[in-house]
Amino acid sequence: MLSRSPAAPRHSLILCASLVQNPMNLGALCRTAEVFRLQTLVLPTLQITVDKAFRKLAASAYIWQPLTACPADQLSQWINQQQANGVTVLALTHHVQAVPLPTFQFPKQSALILGRELTGIPETLIHKCNGVVEIPQFGCVESLNVSVAGAIAAYAYLCQQATYTAE
Repeated sequence: MLSRSPAAPRHSLILCASLVQNPMNLGALCRTAEVFRLQTLVLPTLQITVDKAFRKLAASAYIWQPLTACPADQLSQWINQQQANGVTVLALTHHVQAVPLPTFQFPKQSALILGRELTGIPETLIHKCNGVVEIPQFGCVESLNVSVAGAIAAYAYLCQQATYTAE
């Protein structure tokens, strides 16, 4: 059994959903971040936490999960700040420079930038990141739902960086 104490340490992954617009996707990402005890979930605004659709998908995760806000138009500055703090900032997207997630070695202090529904991550922001990772896909559909992609990438990070201790 893993520790479920609110005082248990958090994993050093920041999930940045500043570009995500759909409250349901943001709620699902909040739930994922809390279940995996991620350091922080970055939302476009903290006001989203009062949205019914957000709360429905988040369940009670927003009570426990540390949340911060960064509007999409300030994401470039946020990336700079994280990098100045020693965080490796990664874009999660299909890109010519992307490293497949199964072969990528996550640094302990990492942040994942998730793309906006339908349009993804602007190229200017991709170039600001320290790297690009992608989830290999084999079907005809070109992309996963952003909340699903965020969960898969967070789990890949945990497979490498998490330590498991019994209660």
